[in-house]
Amino acid sequence: MRRRSLITATAGAVTLGGLTSLPAEAAAPAAAQNGGRPVTTFDVISDIQGDLGDLAVALRDIRATNPHGSGLAVAGDITPRGYDAEYAEVRKVIAREPRPREIAWAIGNHEFYVPKWADPQTLAQATWPNGTTEDSLFRSFYSFAERGRVYAETTFGGIPVLTIGTERYMHYHDPKLWDEVWLSEAQFQWLEERLRYWAGRRKPVMVITHHPLPNTVSGTRNKLYLSDYLQADRLLGLLGRYRDVFLFSGHTHWDLGLSDWYVRRVVPGTANLEGFSVVNTGAVQTGFTDNGTGGENTVPGTFNQGLQVEVHRDRVVIKARDFAAGAWLKQVTVPLATRI
Repeated sequence: MRRRSLITATAGAVTLGGLTSLPAEAAAPAAAQNGGRPVTTFDVISDIQGDLGDLAVALRDIRATNPHGSGLAVAGDITPRGYDAEYAEVRKVIAREPRPREIAWAIGNHEFYVPKWADPQTLAQATWPNGTTEDSLFRSFYSFAERGRVYAETTFGGIPVLTIGTERYMHYHDPKLWDEVWLSEAQFQWLEERLRYWAGRRKPVMVITHHPLPNTVSGTRNKLYLSDYLQADRLLGLLGRYRDVFLFSGHTHWDLGLSDWYVRRVVPGTANLEGFSVVNTGAVQTGFTDNGTGGENTVPGTFNQGLQVEVHRDRVVIKARDFAAGAWLKQVTVPLATRI
């Protein structure tokens, strides 16, 4: 694996270079703190990468803390390498453990790692792609996710959830590239249309993607993650138009205990001075933090983190969860620009 904002609504927000990072206990306006049942709740995890034991722990914890949740979003790296047998093992855990009514699967870079292996037991990177075609990797994901393309739309309790992701594994197209994300014109047009559609219906939109956008959440100013998107500016320009867009990204495995686990990203030229929300999803398998020299350190001990999201009529509450410890880490309340 290659490794103005909410100031009117929260205290202590700091904006720098189009980025607003809020403290973990960021407070909503008084009117938004009066309680009330959410419209819906759902959970977000990412980066399972073969850690099926921790996946089972996460699913049990999700059922215990959110028994009536409307869905689960998985922000990529479902498997360690993308073999059909690995997808099948994930499916077995999902079928065996308490499972949500709806699951939104996003594709990750680990879904493209079969070509590095001559067979499941023999690493053979020197002879990449070892007879594996790019098309077969996408077919495996489509079969597992039960759809015919990378990008898709579903709803969690009436709230739109859009999954996006790469439509090329770039090393097949350019020997200098590997895990970089490429979106087709069709995917961009689809995303633009769906964001416009839901904005017209005054709905917040949850966007699920594996790779993080630069200069957003934890890790994205580290050199390991600055160039994940080949069309980053275009994607930022599209998402940045909408105040009630929430982008959930994984890939970095960076600890949700870090201060920039949630940010508001302001994109110049979009006429949206409040930006849109970007949230790190943590990881089921292994955690990392900055080592101070442009690399990463592994978080010691058991690491198994994710998110629980409450959508209210006037706000969205995002809670960071330690599944292994069965404990809440922090939360942030984000006022909505328009009431549902």
